[in-house]
Amino acid sequence: MAAFAAPALRSATPNDVDIVRRAYTLLHPGLLRYNTPRQMEAQFGRFAYEWGSSNALAPKYLALTRLLAGIKCGHSYANFYNQSDKVAGALFSGRNRLPFRFRWIGSEMVVTDGDLPRGTVVRSIDGRPTAMILNALLPLARADGSNDAKRRQLLSVTGVDDYEMFDIYYPLLFPTSDSFRIEARAPGGQPIRATLSAIDLKTRHAARAAAMPTDKNAPQWTIAHEGKTSVLTMDGWALYNSSWDWKSWLDQSFAEMDRRGTDRLIIDLRRNEGGLDCGHEIITRLIDAPLVLGGFARRVRYRRVPDDLLPYCDTWDPSFKDWGADATPYDARFFNLKGDGDGLASIAPKGPRFKGRVFVLIGPENSSATFQFASLIKTNRLGTLVGEPTGGNQRGINGGAFFFLRLPESGLEADIPLIGYFPDKAMPDAGMTPDVLAPVNARDIASGRDAAMERALTL
Repeated sequence: MAAFAAPALRSATPNDVDIVRRAYTLLHPGLLRYNTPRQMEAQFGRFAYEWGSSNALAPKYLALTRLLAGIKCGHSYANFYNQSDKVAGALFSGRNRLPFRFRWIGSEMVVTDGDLPRGTVVRSIDGRPTAMILNALLPLARADGSNDAKRRQLLSVTGVDDYEMFDIYYPLLFPTSDSFRIEARAPGGQPIRATLSAIDLKTRHAARAAAMPTDKNAPQWTIAHEGKTSVLTMDGWALYNSSWDWKSWLDQSFAEMDRRGTDRLIIDLRRNEGGLDCGHEIITRLIDAPLVLGGFARRVRYRRVPDDLLPYCDTWDPSFKDWGADATPYDARFFNLKGDGDGLASIAPKGPRFKGRVFVLIGPENSSATFQFASLIKTNRLGTLVGEPTGGNQRGINGGAFFFLRLPESGLEADIPLIGYFPDKAMPDAGMTPDVLAPVNARDIASGRDAAMERALTL
């Protein structure tokens, strides 16, 4: 362990490489969850070499991205949304985006919308096989542990996010002109050879799904009723800056289901990466007795942030810089963190219990809060999971509190999650597997078929 050390910041103006290494080594709780000390030592060495090989911003951003992805933590990355306007303008604004949306299914790039027919399988871009492109991109994508399904989902272009990961990383790895040479197979099997004009960020935004709410203070979810079946669609739980009273909305929705005599509730989370613990409010309606949230411990790497790192650690809550008495020694590496989430908290029943059958549609997008919700549903037999394996990881994730590491030389930013969630027994390095598998394929995309919803409606 001696070789795996955090360098001291000896200068009044330390370099970015030393700041990154010291910050992640001393503060990140999951640095060695999926890596050995030797593996992390090698990754920091590669990072330093790649960073020093060029003075240009793009190679430095790729070097930082590769290092953070190598930690195998879904909350550690050079966050697109936290970069300065100068950095975002230099790296993310070019006219270099594919003029269609797509999803990776295995190693196949399957078109979902845009300038090629739905269900088209793209074989190559500018002569590069798409499977090779995916293999080059996977080491840059954030995800917990070995969950490549999550990485493939994040590298898909879905039309949901302001910044799409593929849009950022592909042109940085493979600089392109203002068009793409595409070889593909149409849904009917016919070969396609076409040259498609690239689009910019503004055009990508204009093509976003029309159903996406634009007002953050308006209802972000929908519920539809058909006979005694209700479908609750929740595409996001990131409601941090919303004034929408989502708890009251859920109260009203469950009251309406009670009035209708709903006996089948389908909760569609497939486009929901996480956010707030909104799922707890649903669980209050599915239980008769308090549900203890045990099975894991919350741990941090430090009690107080070293003074030399403080100038670079931005956050919304100053208490993250000094846990004080809430952090008690656990072993040579960790402190146990007191408070909500330490295994003592519970979910209390609320209102009349929903007594119908519950089906939760899940997929690789689900991580963080939605992964935890799926786990609670399955572990406590509160419903049936339908769809594809989730993102997240049963071996544990990191999150809860964050520093935004501001690097003075380059102007880049990197997210550092501060709380590690560690299960109290050995768990597999994998997402949550659904009770009923309903994988997506190119034929279903072409026809518009929703296999997971069909299964949930007929089980």
